[in-house]
Amino acid sequence: MDKKVLGMKKEKLSHFRLYWHDIVGGENATAVPVVFPSRNSTTAFGMISVIDDPLTMGPELSSKMVGRAQGFYSAASQQEVGLLMAMNFAFMEGKYNGSTITILGRNTVFSKVREMPVIGGSGLFRFARGYVEARTHRFDPATGDAVVQYDCYVMHY
Repeated sequence: MDKKVLGMKKEKLSHFRLYWHDIVGGENATAVPVVFPSRNSTTAFGMISVIDDPLTMGPELSSKMVGRAQGFYSAASQQEVGLLMAMNFAFMEGKYNGSTITILGRNTVFSKVREMPVIGGSGLFRFARGYVEARTHRFDPATGDAVVQYDCYVMHY
């Protein structure tokens, strides 16, 4: 099939940094548990939460919001706090407005750096591939709220 028919141009690499705000408590929770972990698990094994987390340009929630991380994460490890993450970064501002990237992968949340694959996208990210690196910027053990820095490396047309 002709690339022009698919709306494809020359492939390029985009790198951008975002901050993912996972708010699990309070009136404005952005992560809601829908399946609770088994009672005897130290790793929350079996838990599933649905998310609609803000994505911002800086680490403060008050910084410019550029999109939402929408999807779910599940505690999928019995040995460590390891999540299966499936989410779309839905962009709502700037040059990527209306586009998405889809991330699906393993996130061992207490590792310094976690790498997860970008498995697709839409809009300007149609046929996307690449990876993200996640680094915890801030975690509040009392509330469970977290701010995570995401460095995104995405090949797209």
